[in-house]
Amino acid sequence: MAEIMRERKEKRYDSKAISIRRVAKVTSGSKRLRFSAMVVVGDKKGSVGVALGRGDDTRSAIEKATRKAEKVMKRIALVGDTIPHELYYKNGASKILLRPAKPGTGVIAGSSVRTVLELCGIENVYGKVLGSA
Repeated sequence: MAEIMRERKEKRYDSKAISIRRVAKVTSGSKRLRFSAMVVVGDKKGSVGVALGRGDDTRSAIEKATRKAEKVMKRIALVGDTIPHELYYKNGASKILLRPAKPGTGVIAGSSVRTVLELCGIENVYGKVLGSA
């Protein structure tokens, strides 16, 4: 049993909170304040996960989001320290364009996209968010 617990603790990933918001549920008598957090986790070797967690305080929201993100991690194909080809993804009104870059270029992207790419382990890439962010 102790070995299983140690193994789980060793399986920790790097994580960063992308956004923390205070949200309110309006009821007939009052407003119930809670917190919502979006967290990215990654191993910097090609695996990354993103999730949203909600809780009564920021700490519980971040912990819930981190646990969820570890469960939904995806493996990203890497060629050295960049992506193998141009990627275009659309979700609703938001569009993201990623292009591979030469070694030494670095991550050229907006703050949220930069966080996801760095935790994934991608070091040389151009990124552009088109439309809504």
